[in-house]
Amino acid sequence: MALLPMAATEQHGPHLPLSTDAVICQGILDAALSQSFETQGSVIVLPLQGVGDSLEHTDFPGTLSLSADTVTEVIFQLGTCVRRTGIRKLLIFNSHGGQTQVIDIAALKLRQEFKMFVAKAHSFRFGLPEGIVADDELRHGLHGGAVETSMMLHLAPDLVRQDKVSAFGSIGQVMARDNNHLGPEGPRASFAWSAQDLNPSGTTGDATIATAEMGRRMVAHAADTLRQVIHEVQSFPMTILIEGS
Repeated sequence: MALLPMAATEQHGPHLPLSTDAVICQGILDAALSQSFETQGSVIVLPLQGVGDSLEHTDFPGTLSLSADTVTEVIFQLGTCVRRTGIRKLLIFNSHGGQTQVIDIAALKLRQEFKMFVAKAHSFRFGLPEGIVADDELRHGLHGGAVETSMMLHLAPDLVRQDKVSAFGSIGQVMARDNNHLGPEGPRASFAWSAQDLNPSGTTGDATIATAEMGRRMVAHAADTLRQVIHEVQSFPMTILIEGS
């Protein structure tokens, strides 16, 4: 199988670097592959794609963003190269929340065009160690809050501007008091948003509670989940999809 790491280069508020998503993606991947675990063959890791679809962050200096069509085509072309080698399984491992739909489309195109098995795993959907962060922070700390700041304090503490760390409120917290369904990332109804809609800094969440130890536990949890995903992708019987196509 091949594994394609995907991230982004975008603003993460005054305290975190533009490379935050890429550092977290690479850090989880390195931790996952550094330990022995059950595999059924080689895992070919492709170069990390460090620029993605970051449309919601483009009003902030430093953000690099490609169009959704471009990112879709990049994934499709890389998948085409993978298939040309004879590899039929591809796992896309992504750490940027703004491009999940793009990855869905590209994965389906590869499935339809080449009958490949394309799995999609997003680090922010792996969950966290139980009780490590309060539910309110999990729901509203969408960007640059306790989770990402903790991971960065563990993976690259020299890149965190400690004097700029703050508790960044979110319009989502205000909306939650008046709405049962609607929110920026509501479970039943959501709306399109730009980062500055949620907070003028482009950041949401309480970064002041972040610690390197929390980050270590978060990365270890994500790495363990990724190892399990890799094993399940490798074990997946291709005949289920091919015979049903």
